[in-house]
Amino acid sequence: MYENFYRLSGKPFQLNPDPAFFYGSRGHRRAMAYLEYGLHQNEGFIVITGEIGAGKTTLVRSLLQKLDSNKVVAAQLVSTQIDANDILQLVAAAFGVPSKGLDKAGLLLAIETFLVSVTAAGKRALLIVDEAQNLTPRAVEELRMLSNFQLEEHALLQSFLVGQPEFRDIMQSPEMQQLRQRVIASYHLGPLDMEETRAYVEHRLKHVGWKDDPHFDNAIFPSIFRASGGVPRRINTLCDRLMLAGFLLEKRSLGESEVDEVLAEMKEEQRSGRGSGTARLAPLSSVAAPAALPSFDMDKLNVDPAIAQQFAQLAAGFDAARIEARLAQLERTMSTTLALMSQIVSASTEHNDKDEAAK
Repeated sequence: MYENFYRLSGKPFQLNPDPAFFYGSRGHRRAMAYLEYGLHQNEGFIVITGEIGAGKTTLVRSLLQKLDSNKVVAAQLVSTQIDANDILQLVAAAFGVPSKGLDKAGLLLAIETFLVSVTAAGKRALLIVDEAQNLTPRAVEELRMLSNFQLEEHALLQSFLVGQPEFRDIMQSPEMQQLRQRVIASYHLGPLDMEETRAYVEHRLKHVGWKDDPHFDNAIFPSIFRASGGVPRRINTLCDRLMLAGFLLEKRSLGESEVDEVLAEMKEEQRSGRGSGTARLAPLSSVAAPAALPSFDMDKLNVDPAIAQQFAQLAAGFDAARIEARLAQLERTMSTTLALMSQIVSASTEHNDKDEAAK
């Protein structure tokens, strides 16, 4: 929406991980170095942890882009409460190994056969498990058992485990002792500092052709850092809303006051979202009151209890204030769009008048 207004080639602060926007902070460069070191070792486990939104997935996807498909066969899976009964099926599916109808012994044999064929072709097999904190201890043990596959003295599979900070606690549990012995490197990805936060914001803006429009005041970056804690996803969320607000108000310069306004708006949205669900509508004096409805006795209204429960759940989730705020934002957007269209029409009419006069 605001990309055209600020003449950008794309959306600079999208939330979806995109390796094209990878920013190499000190922490991210070091985490990448650990991953590349692991690739060089070609065995064992590499563990990378970090807070939600710290950039772990973007880091992994950036690494995958660097890999030579003629040398490395990589597979990635995202775990969501995966148990031992499912992890082998998912590993097989990730590598494209047919597994339908196979029991556990047959599945292990199929995976091992595939890994042997990869190694025989002069390639390496790499498994990347994202959201590893969701793995059960039994699922982690199955992954460790896969690391036992060898061809002569060479390991057939290497694994990267990427997860949230709680995965570090899981790794310290007694049942993880054997896995810890297979970990050749681990790193915790922390937040950006203030200087890196500024560099990160400018990096993403420049990637989409930003030419200092809108201008970011120097005072804006400490505000962004304090509000986001230096976590990239939070920075993206805040800056995306900031750019949208600038577009709606047709601002060419953004500063600390705009950040405060956006934060207040986001806080109000969160507060409304946590409300009791009671509808809160402002009176509309300009709208005529509706005709009175016929009166009837509510006690005589026979409603199925299941339907009544559905209505109660609907009412609990209804927040008129939040809907009203969204409608107001939409109204401002439409107003700005109409104003821009009016300028285009006026410019076109003026150009046509000049052409007629020239004739």
